[in-house]
Amino acid sequence: MDMKVIISGGSRGIGAAMVEKFTSCGATVAFIYNKSVEQAEQLAKRTGAFCIAADLSCAEGCKRAINEAVSLLCGVDVLINNAGISQFSLFTEISDEDWQKMLSVNLSSVFYCTRECAPYMIRQKKGRIINVSSMWGLVGASCEVHYSAAKAGVIGMTKALSKELGPSGVNVNCICPGVIDTDMNRHLSPDDISALKEETPLCRLGTPMDVAELAYFLAGEGASFITGQIISADGGFAV
Repeated sequence: MDMKVIISGGSRGIGAAMVEKFTSCGATVAFIYNKSVEQAEQLAKRTGAFCIAADLSCAEGCKRAINEAVSLLCGVDVLINNAGISQFSLFTEISDEDWQKMLSVNLSSVFYCTRECAPYMIRQKKGRIINVSSMWGLVGASCEVHYSAAKAGVIGMTKALSKELGPSGVNVNCICPGVIDTDMNRHLSPDDISALKEETPLCRLGTPMDVAELAYFLAGEGASFITGQIISADGGFAV
């Protein structure tokens, strides 16, 4: 697939699987990461993708990273907003700093990165924006209120933006992963994992590649008439 792809949060987990999937299928990829320097460099060397270090919690960091990525790729066809953090905390113990950081990384970065990419896509009359939310953005999670709120915001942004950018030939969709076997869920105990598997109709955790395959489909020609959709990759958990 001959396309220019930017992936935020690309050094680990779901993002890294996306980098591997798209590059293996012929796409030219630039991915953005924050602190995982060694993992990012290894992934870039292994896949041939460009890696860019940036703090996406602020507008300036997003602007610099996206502009650098567009310059390296000589354009952009697909933006995947995947960067995110999580925190398990009682609602009454969420600090102002916790709240602001969660919104900045999980919601504001989607707005900032998309704002930088949209003009390129509008000018070329085509593009794909794929936002990564969470099933908790759909149904909410106890002790993850700020995470759920931020991810729900991504869903609302996706729906609204699809209506605004559709006339310019830009598709905007959102993936809601379920419980995926990544570092973000390493805090879960074996009993927690077992319970989550039992609650999932497909009786297993998802893999990063499960989500990457869906992103690849949404970026391809087979999804050309799909926009404004919130698509779950959760094994049926939130049905």
